[in-house]
Amino acid sequence: MITFRSLEEITDICETAVALGNFDGVHLGHQEIIRNAVKKAKELGLKSAVFTFSNHPRNLIPGKKEVKNIIYKEEKAALIESFGVDYLFDIPFVPEIMTMEPERYVKELLIDRFNAKTVTCGFNYRFGFKASGNVDTLKALGEKFSFSVTAIPPVTIDGEVVSSTLIRELIKSGDVDECDRFLGRNYSIEGTVVVGNRLGKSIGFPTSNITIDETMVTPPNGVYITYCIYNGVKYPSITNVGIKPTIGSFAKNMETHIFDFNKELYGKNIRVEFVKMMRPEYKFSSIDELVAEIRRNCVDAKAYHAGVDKRYNDITE
Repeated sequence: MITFRSLEEITDICETAVALGNFDGVHLGHQEIIRNAVKKAKELGLKSAVFTFSNHPRNLIPGKKEVKNIIYKEEKAALIESFGVDYLFDIPFVPEIMTMEPERYVKELLIDRFNAKTVTCGFNYRFGFKASGNVDTLKALGEKFSFSVTAIPPVTIDGEVVSSTLIRELIKSGDVDECDRFLGRNYSIEGTVVVGNRLGKSIGFPTSNITIDETMVTPPNGVYITYCIYNGVKYPSITNVGIKPTIGSFAKNMETHIFDFNKELYGKNIRVEFVKMMRPEYKFSSIDELVAEIRRNCVDAKAYHAGVDKRYNDITE
């Protein structure tokens, strides 16, 4: 997949089938849009492409509450590439684009830059100045500029429409066990392991600490059953997200204890997948009370992981 990070880079592009959208979670609804564009490209002998923005459009609008990211830029690109996409147009949403009327948006971007012959979008796709263009506008402009339009109907799971807004709310409320139903994978946070206060190691539960990225949507403070992915291997783990109120005043961070693991991870990159929230973060009356609770939580988390492994083995045997 060839990735373009600015409009100026995009010249002499082959004819394309373009998936349109922000794809800010690459959730199951987004995946249907991308798959359709790839399918159209194969049928029509075109290159498949995804057109998205490297920043969330709403964050450029004054007075709007900041939209937190669900996935990292690199993860977003890797997921898009996994569907067999040829081109990724990952362009900054800037005032010039924000103020384009719908017809200019289509002519200067879809036609002149992307050489689009067919486009696929979601049922609620909006574009152009003040989001004044919709699917009907796009279809009318498709007739004018000779490209076809496919609008993908809403993808629903148990009666709920899959959306990035829904997924953000699930994460913020701690319902991380629901995310995989809509994302098609576990919600995760990644980062470089930093040096903590080493309390975990001193009480027998060494942890790998990641600083919380403020641009990302994060779950509420609490203890979670997790998996930790390091060097391509997935390890059962337990994670605390919070400020460690029992031992002092700290910035919000993430501490992961990997079961039956003794490697040093400082400076290494890890990904933590959230499986289930166990409890909120509490302030305990003493370190001893905290240690006793951590032991109980680890026992329960190990039992959960063992049950998952057993169910998997039962299915595959």
